[in-house]
Amino acid sequence: MTKCEFPRKIGAGYESPLKNYYFRRMKKILFILLVLFFVHSSSAQELRCNISVNASKITGANRNVFRTMQMDLYEFMNSRNWTSHKYSNNERIVCSINIQLNRQISSDEYEGIITVQSKRPAYGSSYKTTVLNIRDESFRCKYQEYQSIEFAETGNKDNLTSILAFYAYVILGFDYDTFSPNGGTEYFQRAREIVNDAQNFPNTYTGWRAYESDYNRYWLVENVLNSSYSDYRECLYKYHRDGLDAMSESVEAGRAEIAESLRLIQNVFRVRSRLYITQMFFDAKSNEIVNIFSQSYPDEQERVVRILSECDPSNAGKYEAITNSEN
Repeated sequence: MTKCEFPRKIGAGYESPLKNYYFRRMKKILFILLVLFFVHSSSAQELRCNISVNASKITGANRNVFRTMQMDLYEFMNSRNWTSHKYSNNERIVCSINIQLNRQISSDEYEGIITVQSKRPAYGSSYKTTVLNIRDESFRCKYQEYQSIEFAETGNKDNLTSILAFYAYVILGFDYDTFSPNGGTEYFQRAREIVNDAQNFPNTYTGWRAYESDYNRYWLVENVLNSSYSDYRECLYKYHRDGLDAMSESVEAGRAEIAESLRLIQNVFRVRSRLYITQMFFDAKSNEIVNIFSQSYPDEQERVVRILSECDPSNAGKYEAITNSEN
C-alpha cells in the first residue's frame, strides 16, 4: 500500500503547526480507511498487528501525543513489508503490541513496559493458539508528535523503531518455525542484526546487551539461534504442525505428538535449566497444555506432568490440575 503524502507548506513560505497537525491526522485516518477498504484484497502485508499505547500513569502531559504515537506505530507495523513474500489477507499473522508508559523522563522521552503477543490458527478449526507472550520491561523511547517513524535495516539509531522491528522479526521467526522446520531462521538472523547494531546505543537503552540480564532481547535471539538448543525449535514445529494441526483429524494422535514435543523441551532444559526461550515457551503455552491434557489418558497425563514439573517448576501447581481432572 502506498503511503499518501500531504504537503507540509501552507501558503508562501509559511507552515502552520495547526494545519500541519490536521494534515497528519487526515493522513493517518486515510491510511486506516484504506486498510479497511482493501481488507479483501489478494495480497497484504505480513502482520495484522493491533497497537495500544497506555499512558495513564503519566500526568500533566498532552494526551494527544500518545494517541498520535499509537497511530504512528500502527502504521509502521502494518504498512511495512517485512519479508519478500506475498500474503493474502487471511494469511496475515495476528499479533498485538501493548506499550505501557510508566514514566516521562523528559519532554519527549518515556520508559515503561512492552508486551508482545502473537497467535496462529490450528489447521481445520477456528482455534488460534498463542505462539508468543513476551513481557519486556526494558522499554525506553523518544517520541515527538510530528516525527517520522522510519527504520533502517543497518545503522539504525532510534531505539523505538529498533525495538518494534526486532519484535516484528521475532514474531515472523516464531510463526515460520511453527509451519516448517527452522523456517524462521532468516528472520531471527535479522533480529540478531538489530541486536548487534544496538550495542552502540547509549547505556540508558537497556535490553540489548548480554550482561544486563539473562532474559532480554540479546538472549532471546542468542538462545534461538544457538545450535546447543536446537531441540527447542524442533519442538515448536512438532508441537504445532504435527500436534495441534493434526488434532482436527485425530485428537489422540495430535495430543501424542504434543506430548513427544515436550520431551524436546526437556532435552533443552537439561542442557541448561535457566534459558529465556524455555520461559517464553511456558509463558505462551502453560494454560493450553493444561487444557489439552486434562482430557488425556492417565498414563499420558502422568508422563506429561513429570516433564512439566521438571521444566517449569514455578507452574507445578497449575499442572497438577491435569491429573486431578475428571476425564
